[in-house]
Amino acid sequence: MAALRVLLPRLRGPLRPPVRCPAWRPFASGANFEYIIAEKRGKNNTVGLIQLNRPKALNALCDGLIEELNQALKTFEEDTGVGAIVLTGGDKAFAAGADIKEMQNLSFQDCYSNKFLKHWDYLTQMKKPVIAAVNGYAFGGGCELAMMCDIIYAGEKAQFAQPEILLGTIPGAGGTQRLTRAVGKSLAMEMVLTGDRISAQDAKQAGLVSKIFPVETLVEEAIQCAEKIASNSKIIVAMAKESVNAAFEMTLTEGSKLEKKLFYSTFATDDRKEGMTAFVEKRKANFKDHVRGAQFLSDCCVVTARALTA
Repeated sequence: MAALRVLLPRLRGPLRPPVRCPAWRPFASGANFEYIIAEKRGKNNTVGLIQLNRPKALNALCDGLIEELNQALKTFEEDTGVGAIVLTGGDKAFAAGADIKEMQNLSFQDCYSNKFLKHWDYLTQMKKPVIAAVNGYAFGGGCELAMMCDIIYAGEKAQFAQPEILLGTIPGAGGTQRLTRAVGKSLAMEMVLTGDRISAQDAKQAGLVSKIFPVETLVEEAIQCAEKIASNSKIIVAMAKESVNAAFEMTLTEGSKLEKKLFYSTFATDDRKEGMTAFVEKRKANFKDHVRGAQFLSDCCVVTARALTA
């Protein structure tokens, strides 16, 4: 949530654009953002790319930035041409934490009454997969933001930390919960209680990061992964994401029941039929994101509830 920005060197010069990526394609909504850059990437514009853009503040997560991030996420979520999203920062910092100046004078009443940080959770409600491409510092809220994503790719110089303890507070946007689930109790406890940072290599070994790339190719690699995901059926991808995420919320028995019901639900889609037919005919599947029957979406809405009670 918060980070020791005072201990970090100031970023000099403008934020460099992602290296070796295709030419700029304007954001579909035409929004004029102050704290982020949003655009479509990939050969067929199937990837939404969001870049945190407060370089002078090491991408500190102020309220305005989070609001713009949520707006961009909502637009990409509603864009039927986008199948996956990449979230990144700069070479120096993914995000060095929450904006301490905004938090410094808050009282308990302010936090409790206004549900402080609640709007940070929007990212976790996305149906489309989100890949975090982390270069540089991912401290406090920056680490928490990365952990809200579905996949984390790291640059070889990336660093992760939850240093809130050094500011007299604790993580407040899921840091103690998601970090523990990702790396285990011992390492999570050490990081939270000491504020110590870990390298990209240590993060990968612990299970926080899935892959490490050179700084200059990180964003491109994340976009390629997002393109690969986007080439699949969006409906089936959403189901797969829901099922994997359920593993963190349910027992093995409950999660297996949900998985089975979601698996059955795929047989109500045209894309499941197309995928299996294409396999048998030894050709590439042509997914259309269509469902078979108007009742499908309504049925899927109650799958989770039934899985818990079955």
